[in-house]
Amino acid sequence: MAALVVTLGACTPRPNGPEPTAEEFFSALATGDTGAASQLADDPEEARAALNEAWAGLQATGLDAQILSSKYAEDTGSVTYRYTWHLPKNRTWTYDGQLNLVRDEGRWEVRWSATGLHPRLGENQTFALRADPPPRASVHERTGTNVLVPGYRYHFALDAQAAGAELMPTARTVAGVLHRFDNTLDPQRLAEQASSTKGPLSLITLRQADHDAVVAALTPVPGVVITPQPEMVPTDDTFAPAVVNEIKKTVADDLDGDPGWRVVTVNQNGVDVDVLNEVPGQPAPSVSISLDRAVQNAAQNAVDITDKQAMIVVIKPSTGEILAVAQNSAADREGPLATMGLFPPGSTFKIVTAGAAIERQMATPNTLLGCPGSMDIGHRTVPNYGGFDLGTVPMSRAFASSCNTTFAELASRMPPRGLTQAASQYGIGPDYDIPGLSTVSGSVPPTVNLTERTEDGFGQGKVLASPFGMALAAATVAAGRTPVPRLIEGRDTRVTGEQQQISQEVVESLRPMMRLVVTNGTAEDLQGAGDVRGKTGEAEFAGGSHSWFTGYRGDMAFSALIVGGGSSEYAVRMLKGMLDSLPPDYLA
Repeated sequence: MAALVVTLGACTPRPNGPEPTAEEFFSALATGDTGAASQLADDPEEARAALNEAWAGLQATGLDAQILSSKYAEDTGSVTYRYTWHLPKNRTWTYDGQLNLVRDEGRWEVRWSATGLHPRLGENQTFALRADPPPRASVHERTGTNVLVPGYRYHFALDAQAAGAELMPTARTVAGVLHRFDNTLDPQRLAEQASSTKGPLSLITLRQADHDAVVAALTPVPGVVITPQPEMVPTDDTFAPAVVNEIKKTVADDLDGDPGWRVVTVNQNGVDVDVLNEVPGQPAPSVSISLDRAVQNAAQNAVDITDKQAMIVVIKPSTGEILAVAQNSAADREGPLATMGLFPPGSTFKIVTAGAAIERQMATPNTLLGCPGSMDIGHRTVPNYGGFDLGTVPMSRAFASSCNTTFAELASRMPPRGLTQAASQYGIGPDYDIPGLSTVSGSVPPTVNLTERTEDGFGQGKVLASPFGMALAAATVAAGRTPVPRLIEGRDTRVTGEQQQISQEVVESLRPMMRLVVTNGTAEDLQGAGDVRGKTGEAEFAGGSHSWFTGYRGDMAFSALIVGGGSSEYAVRMLKGMLDSLPPDYLA
């Protein structure tokens, strides 16, 4: 027990006054020597018991005592004191009170009463220190609405001892009521497991809505134990559930504020009587994430229109904020495909091939290039979709019409690392360690194999990208540089891997080419959705093809993918559904 020196007031004790006895009492009390202090009281036994209970109830580590003033007349006197208790976790509690003394046969002694410890402490009462749980902060999305708030999950257990002779009927009731959440519950097995388990048998943990649906049926049942467990809970179970769940894990330690505490008086039965001191807890600041409710909801509604695996990722080019990560239930069954699934990007990758050709001065948007229906390059015959043949056209027209032959031929003339280096300028290839979100941007391996490089040029071959990676590519063209993607405010993203910036000449060339895709190319269904610029893609695989669209509008870049969706027109329509459901000119 810590010993602290008594600090006395700057008063001079009058001859024969009570101060010397009070000083001796406070000195003993400050060191925790309740035995010595109680011997100065008129009822030592009662005083010692009360003092011991006070120290124990406060879990005190020390006490400073100060005499503020004193007075006496004849054989009675009093001393005004100031106590400062030192409590756990560097807490202190300071208050003033009065100690009464009496003189018996010339000797001053403390007239013991509970008020000698605190003016509001009643007889047969003592102190207790209570901790209040720290208030938890909420998590809100970009526009300010909460996505995670403090709440509870509810744990259900079966206590065989408490159920007693009613164990089997209880087990039958529990299995019946909880069947909707766990259809494996068997009454006989529950009863046997509960009987052989030390303590209650754990059954299930339910969210608030599910708890509310069954609590009335289970609360009266003997042996059912329901325990609320504090937890951050989503305000909307349909709002990016996988992402929000990862965010919850990431920021869990940042949401607890400073706990509050109270000193209370309790009676001999341990029941709280009065609050003597209360320090409220301080909530932690709320956490902000970049997901945008309007964009996320619009993207989610759009991907939900198909039974095939479908996903949309949206990034704000100017800041790198991830505005939406949406995928439908078919994709959810395979994991986080929107950010980690790698697929051949098809003709959306022509953004990179065209940019590389411009940077290497192989062509400009106006350079006339061949777009035959098919072309033999090395050991590979490259066809256009449906075999269409445009003859010789500007590269911008070949881009808008998605000529495989044009971009295969350009890629075939690039060095082995040409497309690899170019892709990194658009954010495809580097690793992004984004707190709260697992991502893979893509893979464009260098190759000396002419056939592979040819196929890579139109997004087949060995080129792979995620919707996240392609959204980053579109954001690069929109911003003129690759933004650093981020999700949680105050949590920096770590980028590793080669990442040179795109040149202004390339940016200024690609933007009108991507606009032509919408105004007079393969994404004409997006006309009327604002100034959308992008590239369609249909990536073939054994047995089918993926449907892609990657692009941007204003300060919003996006990539949409339907796995096995076929023609790119389906991804275009899905993306248009998202844009149409946003407020007019949203981030335009």
